[in-house]
Amino acid sequence: GDVGADFVFVGEAPSAAAERTGVPFTGDEAGERFQDVLGKVGLNHSLPSSEEPEVENAYLTYLTRCRHPERSPSDAEVTTCEPFLNADVRMINPEVIVPVGERALEAVGEEYTTTPVEELDVAGHHAERIRGRGFELLPMIAPGEMSDGDAEAFVSAFLDLLETDYRQTKGRRGR
Repeated sequence: GDVGADFVFVGEAPSAAAERTGVPFTGDEAGERFQDVLGKVGLNHSLPSSEEPEVENAYLTYLTRCRHPERSPSDAEVTTCEPFLNADVRMINPEVIVPVGERALEAVGEEYTTTPVEELDVAGHHAERIRGRGFELLPMIAPGEMSDGDAEAFVSAFLDLLETDYRQTKGRRGR
């Protein structure tokens, strides 16, 4: 992704397809839906089926990078990988973090908002702006679970966000 990005998208863990391609959110039907959404909001300039998308102003990462490929990551694996995610977020210094899926929202919400985790659920907050500590969050239902209506709602909310002065969610940074 773009290391100078305004937007960081955080999923739970790479799918087997994303591990095969070596590129987050690619290589399968869910990845294509995700890349299609990025294209509709102007952050992906390639076909949704591309295994090497041309992403601009977006950085794509996961809560975990190392886990057993046949199961969801354990809490210990999420905790072990947390410093890598924090390093990514500090390095990128985004304006908006997009937690992709329930587990990503819980982890990112706990770290970057004052909202109690039990009040955050991705279905209830999908495509809804949440004020964070230094960042704004815009949760997204996981692409593999997303309906066409969910995708349209996210695209609409993201395009609305782009029309605002979203860069004022924290102090201006030098570029």
